[in-house]
Amino acid sequence: MDSVLHTRAHFGQRALLLTTAAVPLTGWTVHAIALHRRLAASRRDPLTGLLRRDAYTARARQVLARHGDDVAVVLVDADHFKGINDDFGHPAGDAVLAAYGARLTAWAGRSASVGRLGGDEFAVVLPMSPARCEVRLTTLVRMLHTPVVLDDGRTVDVAASVGVATPDTVGSRDLSALQRAADAALYDGKHSGRAHLATKDHVTVVSVNGRRTGRPGTGAWGQAA
Repeated sequence: MDSVLHTRAHFGQRALLLTTAAVPLTGWTVHAIALHRRLAASRRDPLTGLLRRDAYTARARQVLARHGDDVAVVLVDADHFKGINDDFGHPAGDAVLAAYGARLTAWAGRSASVGRLGGDEFAVVLPMSPARCEVRLTTLVRMLHTPVVLDDGRTVDVAASVGVATPDTVGSRDLSALQRAADAALYDGKHSGRAHLATKDHVTVVSVNGRRTGRPGTGAWGQAA
């Protein structure tokens, strides 16, 4: 009997030790999951759900490394956005930005890096063959010019300027160079209602606070303004 009691006591102590050990383990698991979720949330813009700048950049470089020359770097800048805030209110402006985030995500696909760089400026790096570029960009321009319907039923007319750079036209696979060229092309085509394709000249255009001076020639796709 004493042997049985001793055995039961031994197993009871062992079970208690395992249970006690499991408590901090479970706590750490919950903490790790919560931490992972917070880190994931910190990588994304809370309004649009798009990647923040650092996360976008890291993902963009992966896309470039994986797909080589069959990549497009697309910069998007909402047109007349201040007017939307002034005429419809800031909640309407937020709704427009959220709609742009959803449209860019849907257009770019799962293999892309889609980010909000700040304010009403967005960037996309996605796999795209030169043969598909014109069709894809025409679709993008059409999506970005489709009015946004607010929750209260009001309709907001929207537009955006688009600049595009590809390694084959710019002559570089460097993300910074491609973004400079795309931004310069965007500036050239501002308010035109078309997507403007960068050339090698756009890489060397002088930059002041992200906007360029000078107007080298560009190609353009999309709808007329």
